[in-house]
Amino acid sequence: MNSRLVHIGFGNMVSRDRVVAIIDPSSAPLRRLREEARAAGLLVDATQGRKTRAVLIMDSRHVVISALQPETLSSRFDSDDSADTSPKNSEAAP
Repeated sequence: MNSRLVHIGFGNMVSRDRVVAIIDPSSAPLRRLREEARAAGLLVDATQGRKTRAVLIMDSRHVVISALQPETLSSRFDSDDSADTSPKNSEAAP
């Protein structure tokens, strides 16, 4: 299994294969989800003390908070997808 990492800010990375959703944190249910994850020991704070601008929901039930905008993170996932379709090396070519 070749897992790709995506930069989520301040040198922090997550496995792109494990991210279920990237959500704006402004709603009350998201604030509640973040507090429940903190209480359960499943919150990963990647904000470096900055304002939370995106919440990443992982397939392991972990909740990762980032200081980057959801649109920025989404574009990083999209650019990673386009990089996956390019040939890795000439050895694989027939």
